[in-house]
Amino acid sequence: MSAHTAAKPDGEWVDIPHKGFITLSVMLATIMQALDTTIANVALPHMQGELSATQDQISWVLTSYIIAAAVMTAPSGVLAAKIGRRKLFLIAVIGFTITSVLCGIATNLPEMVVFRLFQGIFGASLVPLSQAVLLDINPQHRHAQAMAIWGVGVMLGPILGPTLGGWITENFHWRWVFFINLPIGILAAFGIYAFMKETVIDKLRKFDYFGFALLSLFLCSMQLALDRGESKDWFSSPEIVIESVIALTAFYMFMVHILTAEKPFIEPAMFKDRNYSFSLVFMFVMGIILLATMALLPPFLEGLMGYPVVTTGIILAPRGIGTMASMMLAGKLMGKVDVRYMLAFGLSCMAVSLWQMSQFNLEISQAMLVETGLLQGFGMGFVFVPLTAVAYATLPGHYRNDAAGVFSLVRNIGSSVGIAVMIALLARNTQVNHMELGERISIFNLPKVMLGIMPDIPVNAYSQAAMAYLNAEVTRQAAAISYINDFYALMFVVLSVMVFLPFLKVVKRTNKAPASAAEVLE
Repeated sequence: MSAHTAAKPDGEWVDIPHKGFITLSVMLATIMQALDTTIANVALPHMQGELSATQDQISWVLTSYIIAAAVMTAPSGVLAAKIGRRKLFLIAVIGFTITSVLCGIATNLPEMVVFRLFQGIFGASLVPLSQAVLLDINPQHRHAQAMAIWGVGVMLGPILGPTLGGWITENFHWRWVFFINLPIGILAAFGIYAFMKETVIDKLRKFDYFGFALLSLFLCSMQLALDRGESKDWFSSPEIVIESVIALTAFYMFMVHILTAEKPFIEPAMFKDRNYSFSLVFMFVMGIILLATMALLPPFLEGLMGYPVVTTGIILAPRGIGTMASMMLAGKLMGKVDVRYMLAFGLSCMAVSLWQMSQFNLEISQAMLVETGLLQGFGMGFVFVPLTAVAYATLPGHYRNDAAGVFSLVRNIGSSVGIAVMIALLARNTQVNHMELGERISIFNLPKVMLGIMPDIPVNAYSQAAMAYLNAEVTRQAAAISYINDFYALMFVVLSVMVFLPFLKVVKRTNKAPASAAEVLE
């Protein structure tokens, strides 16, 4: 049991002091890290010019952060056990804040990539540590409300990141995208130092360097293959083939290692908990939907519909409002409604919103864009809160640090896979659709086609300018159809995961300390 938890002899929970300040401090750290997963995306074109980078080179500003964060998420539990959760939290917050400032003052691309790499290393443990802290300082019957608060930071960060990043970049400078972390980081570090108690340190626990190396190799190779696959034409490129082979080999060796090693990097016994294991499946899908849709909508709105960056951000913001509202409601319903019904409702809302998005066209109204965003955000909140609570309900308390790290890692992997697959499908289908649309245009129907595209402007349908305009419009329509296909695909991903709902156990809430066994109703 951690230093935060306390129980009477009969197992009843004893409240701890400064719980509100601890919650505020860890949530500031969580929001700071969650925002940085997407806030820099809209600033990339501005960075590219000032840092004298090519389109391919500037992508490393995102890739370096993602890889570092992915690699360092899993060992957060081990490190917290060895040096103490409070100490690790302080190191992570201070390191993340300092490297954010360094990113803001970077003068060239190599500096920016290195600073973003270290920003990802320090920031990786913030989300799983904050989750473990909130679970420890709250009794089991308040875990749902605690996870609702935690989920607001985790979910709203990526959703509101492009909105905030676009506004800052347009009204100030892209460097302030990083400087904004300074006051937040200072407040979070002060609160953690002043109010959080240190956990029990396990000096005997050894760090599994071989297991960590295998997991790191798998994550780095996989992320590189996913990030660079589209530009390298996937498996037509020897680089992508090599990276994929390395990733698969490292993953196989890692699985063999944790199943056979005496003290593996990740304890496989925690995966015997049915709720936790199936929750990982749901969280993987949540990672896909959360960031894949956020990767598709901005280019759809800006590139095809001509919306400016700030307007795009405003249109996407209601998604976060829906998420926040549903999380608070879901937290209050926990214990009163079967979590499987709540998950089914949330997944259904997400599926319906994606079906509505698959009906989009290039004349879609802003009201419809806002409506689908609200519905999808509302559904995400109704999935995230019960899912996070049920994942730890029957899991022994001593696995909590490691389990939180794996939980966040699976969500990040889902996001990476989802973005890569959806962008690859988008590019491929755009080419196919362009070819199919082009086949329907001939010299015989060309004047009629041009009249439909430009009814109010007299133009020679066979002129070079008309041909260029026609090709651009065909490309635009082909891309629009491809976005619709992606939304369809995401809808079926959501529907497919619903088959796992019956495998979750219904948990009866108790008022006992978190380390005690939960009552389970089969």
